Amino acid sequence: MRLSTKSRYAVTSLLDLVMHSDEGPVSLADISVRQGISLSYLEQLFAKMRRNKLVVSTRGPGGGYSLGGSPEQVCIADVINAVDEEMQVADKDIANGSPTYEPCLTEQLWEELSAEIENYLTTISLADMMQNDEVQALSRAHDLRQQRQSLI
Repeated sequence: MRLSTKSRYAVTSLLDLVMHSDEGPVSLADISVRQGISLSYLEQLFAKMRRNKLVVSTRGPGGGYSLGGSPEQVCIADVINAVDEEMQVADKDIANGSPTYEPCLTEQLWEELSAEIENYLTTISLADMMQNDEVQALSRAHDLRQQRQSLI
């Protein structure tokens, strides 16, 4: 599967948002510092996620983003599909339907693998990810880094 940087950053930033949403909307600037993702890149990702109703924005002082539903309802495949066109194991050089298109010998294999990966990612929710011990430890480490940077 070709997991783009866009997909990885979207999942990471949304997980960060959920883990820090207990005090209200989360600013993209805070996510940027904690996760080391450029603010302008996050703005692009969150615009797509907002259009797909994964997040809602709150304007004004204390504003930011909140999850559009519950963490149990949002699966990783939803996040990836919101920011990327489709999940594919391999890119096709020439689109199906093009006059010069010819299927490759292993095309069915890659299509089936793509479907299996997407099916798997639909079984993992943001809530599931939040329960992962490694995710929790990394989140605490990122929080400490943000606290240190705010003291400088």
